Amino acid sequence: MSRILITSGPTRQYLDPVRYLTNASSGRMGAALAEAAIDLGHEVVIISGPVAIDYPSAAQVIPILTTDEMLDAATATFADCEGAIGAAAPCDYMPKRVATEKISKTGDPISIELIETPDVVAMLGQIKKPGQWVVGFALETEDQRFRATVKLQKKHCDLIVSNGPTAIDSDDNSVELLGPGGRVIESISGNKSHVANRLLSQFDALLIRKT
Repeated sequence: MSRILITSGPTRQYLDPVRYLTNASSGRMGAALAEAAIDLGHEVVIISGPVAIDYPSAAQVIPILTTDEMLDAATATFADCEGAIGAAAPCDYMPKRVATEKISKTGDPISIELIETPDVVAMLGQIKKPGQWVVGFALETEDQRFRATVKLQKKHCDLIVSNGPTAIDSDDNSVELLGPGGRVIESISGNKSHVANRLLSQFDALLIRKT
């Protein structure tokens, strides 16, 4: 049995005390992956942004809000895990300055300067020790396989799951599981439970049993 970290759901980056940047990630893929891992006998820790779904009761859930909070929780938790699956959709950008008061309407356009947030999966890939593994997810709107392969290499992932924007807030998904060099290990389509079961079967064979 392995202890597996799964990041799931969106993150929020506040513009002022009441407004924030986010995305429509539902956490369904993360929940399905957790259920599949538990069914295989693994222990699961989920680090999740705000979602409306229920995660498996057998999983430990660590709630977070921002990408920085997800990074801090993930790096601390990963030390006691054999592997990590980055299924979350963290905000890639945050405002350079967060207003301390609600931004009021003035009738004029406003500009908000955005800077990049830390990359959670890339950090886990950098700090993994011998025997640990990291699987990333790459959601792209074009050149999906190529861009996923680049992320696989840049983020020091062992495998990466490539999918498209139709996966967001959907019950279904269509993915390619890619290995080193962009080799297609398996193409999987169907509801997220089916996709998760096939992915965990591959992770179990290619990563978990090998370690």
